[in-house]
Amino acid sequence: MQERFAIRRAHGLASTERPDPMGRAIAALTAVAGASALDRLHLRKPTERALFLGTRAGFQAIGATTSQAARLRPRRASSGQGKPGGKSGLFDLTPTTDEQLLVDAATEVADGFFRTDAAASDRARKATDLALKSAAAVTGAVTLRAGQPADVRTPMAATLVTEALARGDMGLAVAALATPAVATAVARWGTVGQQRLHLGRLTGHEPVAAALVIAEPRPLFDATELQTTATRQGKRFVLDGEKCGVVRGAEVEVFLVAAMLDGAPRLFLVDADTDGVETIDDPLMGLRAAATSRLVLNGVAVDGTALLGSAEDYLECLTLSRLAWCALAVGTGRAALDHSIEFANAERDGGEPLSHHQGYAFLVSRMAMELEGMRLVTYKAASRATAGLSFTREVGLARRLCVEAGMTIGSDAVQLLGDSALTGDYPVERWFRDLRAVGAMEGAVLV
Repeated sequence: MQERFAIRRAHGLASTERPDPMGRAIAALTAVAGASALDRLHLRKPTERALFLGTRAGFQAIGATTSQAARLRPRRASSGQGKPGGKSGLFDLTPTTDEQLLVDAATEVADGFFRTDAAASDRARKATDLALKSAAAVTGAVTLRAGQPADVRTPMAATLVTEALARGDMGLAVAALATPAVATAVARWGTVGQQRLHLGRLTGHEPVAAALVIAEPRPLFDATELQTTATRQGKRFVLDGEKCGVVRGAEVEVFLVAAMLDGAPRLFLVDADTDGVETIDDPLMGLRAAATSRLVLNGVAVDGTALLGSAEDYLECLTLSRLAWCALAVGTGRAALDHSIEFANAERDGGEPLSHHQGYAFLVSRMAMELEGMRLVTYKAASRATAGLSFTREVGLARRLCVEAGMTIGSDAVQLLGDSALTGDYPVERWFRDLRAVGAMEGAVLV
């Protein structure tokens, strides 16, 4: 039993799995992009663009090849498939080969780019172009496109990638995943006309910034009882209301806005240059790299083709978004735990590591237990979504645990480091701020 549940520490993979060569290739590309000679020769921008386009094309080719192979071979259970093990109730946590490839690549991006740029992006309240471009190759591989079979992009694969990116930095991960969230929503619930109009610019070589906007700036916000409204006027809709937590709001060209229509919440595609649309800078305590803004809609008139999906599709979108936030919490919690373990083993107190003292050891042990619980319930919810089963209850349980346990992990990490955590020399205070957003944010990301 222990063998089946063993998880590799670095990637959330089974202990029997080995890193794919593609992960090593990404590491090599990271080294090339960081070479100082590029600056001296004025070749940095051309090199970064060539690496970005080449890596992205490689992942798209791999996705097409593996999906074709999947249709030719018998289906097997994967890490998130949650296939029951007979009457024992056991389920397999081993990722498929495709999932492992994506996780390894996302981990290389998180370690090579997100960790490096996280502190500066947090201070500047803006994700660096290099961080976003480095993540685009991985996020593009789990972005659903029109006409693709379901096995190309699954909620389980997207959950694993989201977790791996958040281990580098949650704010940068949210910024990188914002546009793919809108693209996936259009591909999943949009009409053929909507897909033709929007997917090209959302999934091209240089996709425009887009944002899934659900949250509103009011206490006790309920995502199923919105104050933003859509009113029918002939063949058009007029939107009024105010939204918050809009990722990269100043750069967004396409908003996917949630509003009440005929007593039910619905989704509307709104271009940023539409009359009556206004964005206002609105920094949060956490997720500062995501450059959040408020969105004000004042009599915004959109065509009837702007309505995306049905009321049921909105509820599914909301649930998948909450699952994504759970994955973000798991990844950030892992980063906090890893840093706490390293600090406790290295820091000296009277000649002994802090981990030799029970008080510190118990604190780190509690963090590890909370994290494994968060991961298990998140994977179970993602596995049911991938298998086409009902997953609303499982996401609700996962969200409750990730909000509470995530806050505990962030707080314990700060407590472990003491006043050192607040000096800015350590990233734990940033992770603590980011983890607070899990319970407050709605929308923005999607798996």
